[in-house]
Amino acid sequence: MEKHPRALRLCAFICITFFSVLHLVEAQDQKGFISLDCGLSPNEPPFNDSKTGLTYSTDDGFVQTGKTGKIQKELAVEATYRKIYWTLRYFPDGKRNCYTLNVTEGTSYLITALFVYGNYDGLNMYPRFDLHLGPNFWETIDMSFWTKGTFQEIIYKTTSKFLQVCLVKTGPSNPMISSLELRPLNNNTYNNTQSVSLRNLRRHYFSTAKHNLRYQSCPFDSIKFKIWFMGKLSQLEQNLELIV
Repeated sequence: MEKHPRALRLCAFICITFFSVLHLVEAQDQKGFISLDCGLSPNEPPFNDSKTGLTYSTDDGFVQTGKTGKIQKELAVEATYRKIYWTLRYFPDGKRNCYTLNVTEGTSYLITALFVYGNYDGLNMYPRFDLHLGPNFWETIDMSFWTKGTFQEIIYKTTSKFLQVCLVKTGPSNPMISSLELRPLNNNTYNNTQSVSLRNLRRHYFSTAKHNLRYQSCPFDSIKFKIWFMGKLSQLEQNLELIV
């Protein structure tokens, strides 16, 4: 039988491309996403974020405590901060306050918590507090170090039908949060999350773009920072502040 290697290679390429595009389209579906604009009034309808196109809604109903606030008026403009950072929820009462989120048991989630102080209380005192995933310590949030805002990411495989993200008071300042996001991952995205959590240390991509990768460029909406080259490529510097 006569062989047609070029035709076979072309066919294989078409099949691979088709399934890759199909996978990307499926991954970019917002099904299972939880995108909370913390402090947004329950009377306000969900809205689409101007940068990512993701749909955000109020955190009302996901947390039973806390008070709502707004960053300083001059900062609450799209040129400075996206809308999801204009409002926040802070917790003046109690040591531990938790969000409770319904999830699919046995699924790995990328969990992102975002924080912008914005002098919402007029005190110019950057808060410091702890972030917990359920009963377990996740990270200390020190806003005096990240004055323009910061975020924390973790990958966690759920063991029940709900999980809690908690803000824990550790001093005189009040814990606060601007946005909370959950993104379900494919089971094969990270093969080592069977029984552990993975906290993000760094994530890089090489690009000349002037912005970070978010959804839809990254289907799982993880925050990827570009790498800035210093000198003769002998040093790499990463900006860990929140770039909106």
